[in-house]
Amino acid sequence: MSKADKKLLKIIFLGDLVGRPGRLVVRDFLSENIEKYDFVIANVENASHGFGLTEKNYNELIGYGIDCMTSGNHIWDKRDIFSFIDNAEKLIRPINYPKGVKGVGAGIFDCCGYKIGVINVLGKVFINVVDFQWDFIIEEIKRLKQITPIVIVDFHAEATAEKVCFGKYCSELGVSAFVGTHTHVQTSDESIMNNMGYITDVGFCGASDGVIGMEYKTSLTRFVTGIPERYEVADGKNVQVNAVELEIEPLTGYTIAIKRVLYSRNEGINED
Repeated sequence: MSKADKKLLKIIFLGDLVGRPGRLVVRDFLSENIEKYDFVIANVENASHGFGLTEKNYNELIGYGIDCMTSGNHIWDKRDIFSFIDNAEKLIRPINYPKGVKGVGAGIFDCCGYKIGVINVLGKVFINVVDFQWDFIIEEIKRLKQITPIVIVDFHAEATAEKVCFGKYCSELGVSAFVGTHTHVQTSDESIMNNMGYITDVGFCGASDGVIGMEYKTSLTRFVTGIPERYEVADGKNVQVNAVELEIEPLTGYTIAIKRVLYSRNEGINED
């Protein structure tokens, strides 16, 4: 399809994939729906047993049709990441890690004859392991917009107020879409501000019977006793996909529509 024929790009952003249930329900969802979308983005920092990403799972997710993978503070939880992230062209990590950290924090991706810029940013409030995002985001957005009018930000952060404020700030800088991740609970505040699609948190993909994708009993023990205990991914008997669909004008980079997605399956996932 030529540029002249494509008046809108339809993009889906999948919330944080949590473990095997998250990977497989996304596989099933995309097998049924991928023809609807021109470009697929997913946050994958929890994709490998709930913490981090292995090279095997990275390649698995590419096979499901994911075009761009964003991440967050858990991206380093599997040692495997250090051996492949520099060669993982579809994966970005938060841009505000200090200079010298492996991987890249932004990427340019081809889509239907156009280019899409994606930036991954980690929040500072309650995380506090990275540089302030406010110090450099202007220059990064300017750099990408010299290449394409379409710039999408995944802001991986704890605090709602930080997400809302940073989202408004990015809308003033000409960002096309701003999607919050990390807290795993889908918010109902999707909107368009200054031609930018916005949602505070897109939610997660994985087992819906647990606690944000993790096993309930372990989570309960940690909260009741205050004693750290290893989290386990919840089983996949009931699973969900949280996502947002974005319709973006490729020539202006403006979001024309944003819609929340909630896909659930109660009979479990196909393990084949």
